[in-house]
Amino acid sequence: MNAGEDASRGSWLVRNRMTAVSLVAVIAYAAFIQWIWGWPVLLRQWGEIGLVPVLSALMLLVGTYFIRCYRIYDYFPNETRGRFLPLLRVTQVHNLLNIMLPFRAGETSFPILMRSEFAVPLTRSTSALLLMRLLDLHALFAAAGVGLVVGGEKQLLGWLLWGLFLVSPLALFLLKGHALAVLQRRLPEKLGKLLADVEAGLPANALVFVRAWLMTVLNWSTKVAVLAWVLATMGVLPLAACFGGALGGELSSVLPVHAPAGVGTYPAGITAGAISFGAPAKGAALDLLASASVNAHLLIVVSAVAGTLLSIVLSPRR
Repeated sequence: MNAGEDASRGSWLVRNRMTAVSLVAVIAYAAFIQWIWGWPVLLRQWGEIGLVPVLSALMLLVGTYFIRCYRIYDYFPNETRGRFLPLLRVTQVHNLLNIMLPFRAGETSFPILMRSEFAVPLTRSTSALLLMRLLDLHALFAAAGVGLVVGGEKQLLGWLLWGLFLVSPLALFLLKGHALAVLQRRLPEKLGKLLADVEAGLPANALVFVRAWLMTVLNWSTKVAVLAWVLATMGVLPLAACFGGALGGELSSVLPVHAPAGVGTYPAGITAGAISFGAPAKGAALDLLASASVNAHLLIVVSAVAGTLLSIVLSPRR
């Protein structure tokens, strides 16, 4: 009997190891924050900002989830037509899992959810997800490039290189047909079929690609601007450091090394980004930056949970 119970307990831990790791990390993080600052001190910052600005920031962040959803809605028009709200639920569940699970493990939920809800093949949805993540990274690096160019000495050369980087995704997309044709001829037949499925997950034409890119730019520019505004409201200076902090936090969330719920890594990304854009790296200013980065991270987590709950209310599963 005891052996059976031990085996059952062991199998439960194996099945739920990601959830267990995430839960332990969140509890340890909460205890660490209480030890360093104390939760009442951090929550007092929100009280000083005021209810209206906090709710406005939260609503804008939730609004970016509708932009993300529309990007996928436009990407898979045949499968998702007339089902925007169910797609919103799928994208929000995927987003929440992606935030809560470590090492980008939540990404695997997207192709599974798209297959179960909209009958999109795994290879096609995985290919689309990879492209969207590359566009996300490109948009964030392009935003960071603006700060580097503005702070640099050779402005003309800097803007020229930035402009080339900005349009590089479209150039690569226009060359994809030739590259895929070369690979198709060289790969074995089985891999060639897989490559055809991957190609089916890419935009059908340049217009679809440009729309996906514009939605990506709108999403990230809104999110970065809101986070920079929140950091500035909490007293982080200068303004460039607020944008650097927002970029640093978001870059930490899209890179492979990502802690459960972003605990530690997201605030560290904000702090590193703000310092690299001119924030003081010592004394009371650094302590204020650290506490503001934790609060900005809390805002991201709350917005993800609020967006998921809203999507479930708007489109409950039958």
